[in-house]
Amino acid sequence: MTSRSRNARNRARSGAFVGSLTLDILLGDVRSLKQKRSVVRPIVAEIQRRFSVSVAETGEQDLYRRSEIGIAVVASTAAHCTEVLDTCERLVAGRPEIELLSARRRLFGPEEE
Repeated sequence: MTSRSRNARNRARSGAFVGSLTLDILLGDVRSLKQKRSVVRPIVAEIQRRFSVSVAETGEQDLYRRSEIGIAVVASTAAHCTEVLDTCERLVAGRPEIELLSARRRLFGPEEE
């Protein structure tokens, strides 16, 4: 295979990968939505600051002991997306004031020919 055809094939495969992670969490000793915000907001801010990803509370806003946090990352490789999402999940799972109930992840890549 010539270098020209190899470069053309690599360009065809290049593109952006988008990874998403949805975390379902149970909050500890929280008795109001105001207390919930005081727990969830710092987690969201830390994830965003440390990993430069998009992150928000995406569900369960009306329940004070549950929360859903959505995280999205865009990278040039699937491996980098997976690495960033793994690190975000470990950070949240390691927080003592919450319990991580589930983590759902999806990876979107360039279309295959």
